[in-house]
Amino acid sequence: MNMTAALPGTTGITTVPATPVAPAIDFLYLSESDMIAAGVTDIARCVDVMEETLVLLARGDYMMAGPNSNSHGAMVTFPEKPAFPGMPADGPDRRFMAMPAYLGGRFNNTGVKWYGSNAENRRHGLPRSIHVFVLNDTVTGAPKAIMSANLLSAYRTGAVPGVGVKLLAVENATTAAVIGPGVMSRTILDATLAVRPGIGRLRIKGRSAASIRRYIEWVRENHPQISHIEVVDTEREAVHDADVVIAATTTDAAGPETFPYFAQEWLKPGALLLLPAAARFDDAFIRDGARLVVDYHGLYDAWHEEYGPAEAYRLLGIPGNHWWDMLADGSLSGNRIHQIGDIAAGETPARISDDEIILYSVGGMPVEDVAWATEVYGTARDRGIGTMLNLWDTPALS
Repeated sequence: MNMTAALPGTTGITTVPATPVAPAIDFLYLSESDMIAAGVTDIARCVDVMEETLVLLARGDYMMAGPNSNSHGAMVTFPEKPAFPGMPADGPDRRFMAMPAYLGGRFNNTGVKWYGSNAENRRHGLPRSIHVFVLNDTVTGAPKAIMSANLLSAYRTGAVPGVGVKLLAVENATTAAVIGPGVMSRTILDATLAVRPGIGRLRIKGRSAASIRRYIEWVRENHPQISHIEVVDTEREAVHDADVVIAATTTDAAGPETFPYFAQEWLKPGALLLLPAAARFDDAFIRDGARLVVDYHGLYDAWHEEYGPAEAYRLLGIPGNHWWDMLADGSLSGNRIHQIGDIAAGETPARISDDEIILYSVGGMPVEDVAWATEVYGTARDRGIGTMLNLWDTPALS
């Protein structure tokens, strides 16, 4: 029987080699400029890859961390008053996080996104979070690539809501609204316009004049098809007549009562709301009036187990966590919540009518990073992009 396995750095390994593989391991280093050259910012392609990923999730061809294999990741935080010199104190968005996952299908890779985050980075001209991603051979564990991952993370974050727009937004959408004009809402708008190019009007509601100004400048530079931009003061004004609503406001430590609120009567019939961040709705609307869609059931199961009732929603703000609280107290039926992967696979209907209002809750998962990293890595290998580095020729310990 001729059993073969590829060397470290190749894909599709599922068999045990009949003869030993070469012990030398090289891996590809991809800087941010390399990642751009390899297509990490190709949002339309990323939307298609995320759709494929979400179908694999719905079918169960994946593994993530935690005892339930659905965990978002493992996080290190710091105390408010450290007892040791040199230990950081807690602060806004201060944490370290590792997000490992395996994804099957044609990807058949394992990897981990590792990042540190600190809101004070802005004072030094740095992003709030600084990401790297390691892509590994699933059988041997050998690294295939180490890559700059801020853009990797940002574009897959925008593309998952983009899958919702592709499948669930009305075809003749003309108006979008952004509540929270930041980095996340940029890539989500990129994805939205990639799949609904007829959108030409935009309303923006932000917390500061500076963030709104920067966002408008970015829109005008990158999306000249947006012919009309209106800045408004309230969520109600923002969502008026909007076909697609992007709610991308960060969580307020004061809790859900401070989250952006959207009343059913404010929303246009047929509106799609993209919900990757803090948002609040009336329970009656959730229970009886809206179509509810999530990126993946298992993620919310894990958050509910890890944080406990009400805590995941309070801390993360993502509406799907509140839906899980309603499931737990019996006020919402489980058959009301659909997975986008099942819709993409044709196993669940997409939009049922042009008038139904759809709430699409998006949490973000490391399998998405694995998928987009695999895609970009493949392009880099094909085009000779990046720097090959040597881990060892022969391991000192084996």
